[in-house]
Amino acid sequence: MTDQISRIQYYESLLNEASAVLKQYDEALEAFVRVQKRISELDAYYASNEWKADFEASERSELPEDLLCGVLSEDGIDHVLDDNRELLARTGTIAEEIGQERTDCE
Repeated sequence: MTDQISRIQYYESLLNEASAVLKQYDEALEAFVRVQKRISELDAYYASNEWKADFEASERSELPEDLLCGVLSEDGIDHVLDDNRELLARTGTIAEEIGQERTDCE
């Protein structure tokens, strides 16, 4: 009976852990999907003449000193866009791998 109780407790902990992680993942995934439009806007701004003009104004110190302008940092935008592309690719790869693992188990 002790083995049975230990087994049930072990699988109960797995269930609770999986449930909590899946809830967190679902919330993060929803936020990730919602932010995609904003990232597209950021990408379009970065490729625009407006960004170039804003960047040049910053380089000439024409903007207020207290203005937060990390968006004018090429590295900042590049990192966000690269991270997004990597996460999109990784998400697809993970989904394919999990799908394949499930197919292999059937």
